[in-house]
Amino acid sequence: MKYLYTYASYARLLTVISLNSAEFIYPANWVGDQTILYNQIKKAELQRSLDPPPLTSGSSPSRPRNVSGPVAAFGPPGSNGELNVSVIVSTVPQDFSIESFGGPKDVGEVVLRRIARTKRNPDISATLIDAALREDTVNNVKYYKLEFRVESPSFRRHNVAVCCARDGKLYTLNAQAPESAWRSVKEEFFAMADSFSLMVDV
Repeated sequence: MKYLYTYASYARLLTVISLNSAEFIYPANWVGDQTILYNQIKKAELQRSLDPPPLTSGSSPSRPRNVSGPVAAFGPPGSNGELNVSVIVSTVPQDFSIESFGGPKDVGEVVLRRIARTKRNPDISATLIDAALREDTVNNVKYYKLEFRVESPSFRRHNVAVCCARDGKLYTLNAQAPESAWRSVKEEFFAMADSFSLMVDV
């Protein structure tokens, strides 16, 4: 479930996910990724469908897979997708703790190693620029903000990401832009990252 509020030059998105909700602001003139919207509509229709499941030939019916994917994504209208912000929610063990990786820079290095290790493009390199911790003592949530650069022979991107974990879910906001556009979107990216937060039992 999503709620959208607009003020000044930003829009605020509130997405209700399981027990928690995540919210953040993004530029008011950006538009939502329609593919994600269609996928969520299809998923909701399947969950409330009264039709019997399709018959399968031979093997047992397939079980739904637990696949992480964006729950929200926005970017400038008419763009090619290189400039965007998205939120991904992944299922993790209930006792998962980001703090177990160490401080903000340690967390950043873990994230960047995973990015650079991707099998789809072995020529990717990632460089951590800055890492910081923001604590919400009311809801007992720690937010790790990472600024980093990702490069390959075919692209150079600048990213600002925020990750936090609660109730068996890992929440990640990631804003990315071509390195050539970084100066013009820098303030917006930090505003999006600083606005990202979880609200419990909404």
